[in-house]
Amino acid sequence: MNVIHYIGFDVHKKSISYCVKAGEGTILEEGKIVARRASLREWARTRTVPWKGAMEATLFSAWIYDTLKPFAVELAMGHPAMMKAIGASKKKNDQLDARTIADLVRCNLLPECWVAPIEIRELRRLLRYRNLVVGQAVQMKNKISGLLMETGVEYNKRRLHGKEYFSELMNTLEEVPGSVKDLLEQSRGTLEMFQTTQQQLLVRLQKDAHLSQRVKLLRSIRGVGEVTALTWALEIGDAQRFRSIGKAESYCGLTSALVESAGKQQRGPISKQCNRHLQRVLIEAAKLAPRWNPPLAAVYEHAIQGGHRNQATLEVARKLVAYLLAVDKSGKAFQIRTPATEEEKEVVAA
Repeated sequence: MNVIHYIGFDVHKKSISYCVKAGEGTILEEGKIVARRASLREWARTRTVPWKGAMEATLFSAWIYDTLKPFAVELAMGHPAMMKAIGASKKKNDQLDARTIADLVRCNLLPECWVAPIEIRELRRLLRYRNLVVGQAVQMKNKISGLLMETGVEYNKRRLHGKEYFSELMNTLEEVPGSVKDLLEQSRGTLEMFQTTQQQLLVRLQKDAHLSQRVKLLRSIRGVGEVTALTWALEIGDAQRFRSIGKAESYCGLTSALVESAGKQQRGPISKQCNRHLQRVLIEAAKLAPRWNPPLAAVYEHAIQGGHRNQATLEVARKLVAYLLAVDKSGKAFQIRTPATEEEKEVVAA
């Protein structure tokens, strides 16, 4: 039987604590490594026995995972929230954390989370940065409006952020302090920079051949735009990892928390353990999609009879997840299924 070691890594910004254990749980080696790629590769090359390892998913775990992956028989990332519950202890330090992670790997109890391929992570980083830029552009627009309101300037709200109208407006400002004019000019310049940046990022995402084909299929659903399709494709990654629509809805943050005890169930608000990027985009899409998609409009109208608009929007978002998941798994354009007629049933039966 092949001997194998189990290694737990407690990763930090500047250092990585590790613990090596044998199959029966004996500690074979402990130590710290400087958090540099060269140091990690040098340490990994000295391992003479095949090993399996794991670490907790953090902001800086990805590059450590990518560096060590080629040297390991198996390397996994642990779900932070679940690992916190399993490893809760009165005494806590880096050494003990590494030991706990090694034990979880050794006993096959690690609450593993999915690690996206490097290509998906690179594209996802671009998309998230684009979303950040769009948010800052909105802040700039609000600041421009605020400065004009502070100084009592009348303006056309719909045309304010158009380049031509803004230039005309600046020429008509008379009783406005010079400092406010300077701030308006600077804010406008920053806004234009943000808008250019986000457009450039979208163009870079559109050039990816595999991603563009996937986005094209997702956009066959009426009411699903380019940003919604891009966000779904890059945040979901491999759609096959979701065994049911309910699992996908939970990941997207569209289900409420459930507490059950002694046969009693209590539903709370929407769970905060979700993909926030995907949740935000799907909620925004669910507010607009019923305008162009009759089946989604019917879902909204049925749900709104309860009198709660937010609940109706959630129902639309859940149905949208079902549509997106079906298209992504099948690899085919979206089609509404119609019930079979009696003649068709007879043909099938024959």
